[in-house]
Amino acid sequence: MPSESSIRVLAIDHVVLRTSKLDAMLQFYCGLLNCAVERTLPDLGLVQLRAGNALIDLVPIDKEQDTDSTWPNVGNMEHLCLRIADMNEQVLVQILRQQNIKVPEFAERYGAEGFGRSVYITDPESNVVELKLTLCPNET
Repeated sequence: MPSESSIRVLAIDHVVLRTSKLDAMLQFYCGLLNCAVERTLPDLGLVQLRAGNALIDLVPIDKEQDTDSTWPNVGNMEHLCLRIADMNEQVLVQILRQQNIKVPEFAERYGAEGFGRSVYITDPESNVVELKLTLCPNET
């Protein structure tokens, strides 16, 4: 059982896939797998698809990344977002720094359950992982 000062993953919130074949990806995810278009942001080229309780974000490969530009973009998965149990942002930062993980600023971002505070980190293979708090983290 995780302690009060440990990170507890609740679910995958969303996955961001970069693509050079947006129409084919929409056909695959919407046509074949019956995901529904939930939201589009034309300025970013972003199309968000509802996949059960999660989102699949499709972004053209030539659009700027939302994540820290110093992180490598290997393959076409930009990042994985994990919804974590509520905790104070400062506590989360302390836990991450104890593991020698670089912690940039938190920001308000949209995900499968709407807007919420999140932070981007990297795993040992340099995959970008977004940790998204479920409610207002500064009130816990």
